[in-house]
Amino acid sequence: MAKNPNSRPRPAKREEPMNGAMKFFLAGCVAELYLLIIRRFYINGTGKQVVAWDSYLIGLAWAGVAVAAIGAVLSFLWRADQKKRKIGWVILGAGVFLAAVSAVVRINLSVLTLLYVAVPVVMLLGILWSLYDRECAVALTILGVSLLAMWVLRREVTSIYTGTYFKALTVVYLLVIAAAAFVAHKAMAAGGKLGKLQLLPSGADPLPIYVACGLSAAAVVTVLINSLVSYYAMWILAGVIFALAVYYTVKQL
Repeated sequence: MAKNPNSRPRPAKREEPMNGAMKFFLAGCVAELYLLIIRRFYINGTGKQVVAWDSYLIGLAWAGVAVAAIGAVLSFLWRADQKKRKIGWVILGAGVFLAAVSAVVRINLSVLTLLYVAVPVVMLLGILWSLYDRECAVALTILGVSLLAMWVLRREVTSIYTGTYFKALTVVYLLVIAAAAFVAHKAMAAGGKLGKLQLLPSGADPLPIYVACGLSAAAVVTVLINSLVSYYAMWILAGVIFALAVYYTVKQL
């Protein structure tokens, strides 16, 4: 008796996105581990360890440059093969990260605190772009970047030395949020395209993007009002991100 063709096991539709999410997760863990190693031996280490790592960071920075160059060459040579080209991009990205972090941390140790936050945020955004629909990923990216921007701006906007510059950057960031909403609206009016570039799927719902832009703008404005108010606004924005991530995850499942 012939088997019902509908009873055959179907391949998981989300296998490729899950693989991409796992790659971002592993890359984020490795990057965060490197930052922790720097903190352990270059900041909290003994005198000999600090001196040794001062030289190590120079060597690691040049090693990163070499790795990035290899990745760039491989990406160019493998440009006709999509899978191999991605390998070249990964090597290029790893080299850029190693070189940039090693050089910047050696110049300014305070940057390490920002990197502790930036690496997990980038990792989570990569996972979101791998798992969620494009409009959902864009909305969560806007909210995530806004949260990171608030964390930086509210620490510097009250400084007597750099406060004016960071207030100006806050206004610029608000304009960027408004531009993002305008671009999304213009793209959806053209079937998700901006010129020849397909920004969003045709028929996508732009409402999450508009809401993300509105919430981000409202939260960032508090940076210019009061430091305490912006502190609570940050937590509210973080709660919104968590709630939306849970909602989109359930929706995807």
